[in-house]
Amino acid sequence: TILFDPSPWPLTGAMGSLLLTSGLAVWFHTSSTTLMKLGLLTLMMTMIQWWRDVIRESTYQGHHTLGVQKNMRYGMILFITSEVFFFLGFFWALYHVSLVPTPELGAEWPPTGIIPLNPMEVPLLNTAVLLASGATITWSHHTMMKGNKKEATHALMITITLGIYFTALQLSEYKETPFTISDSVYGSLFFVATGFHGLHVMIGTTFLLVCMLRLVQSHFT
Repeated sequence: TILFDPSPWPLTGAMGSLLLTSGLAVWFHTSSTTLMKLGLLTLMMTMIQWWRDVIRESTYQGHHTLGVQKNMRYGMILFITSEVFFFLGFFWALYHVSLVPTPELGAEWPPTGIIPLNPMEVPLLNTAVLLASGATITWSHHTMMKGNKKEATHALMITITLGIYFTALQLSEYKETPFTISDSVYGSLFFVATGFHGLHVMIGTTFLLVCMLRLVQSHFT
């Protein structure tokens, strides 16, 4: 196992995340976007330089030995576990308020006065897009392991396109919703849960874009 030099990027990434979330709160209350832009800039610079270091350590210095790769897999498993519990909190809140609606909500779910979106329209299409992207990224992975760089690149490009399409569909859905984030617990849960999910899709699409650029430059075997 190789011990790498201490990296500042986890710290700057955490600082950027704090600035971004604080900036969002300030934006909601005062319409000022300065702090939010500072957080976004910090996160962008962190990602660019962190990717630079990872590419240098793995591709050019050969530091990603089997032991290092194993530790990275364990780290990813822990990260995914934390993500599962992160979204579990949203589902817990949803079941808590929807299974036994309080009188303040009109004793019904969706609450009185809320017109929900039709789940058989854009939500169903977005689900299909996500499932399709899962199939295409698996296709890319398997063809890359077989050494078919061209087909792997094409499949990865399709996956990235589907990720962008999903984000565009969700933004259009937000514009059409007849309720807002301040319309009872229904609006709060809808926009916070789907918003965080959309944020994960955008981050994942960015990661896949970097992977595609590395694949084109033959960084993977």
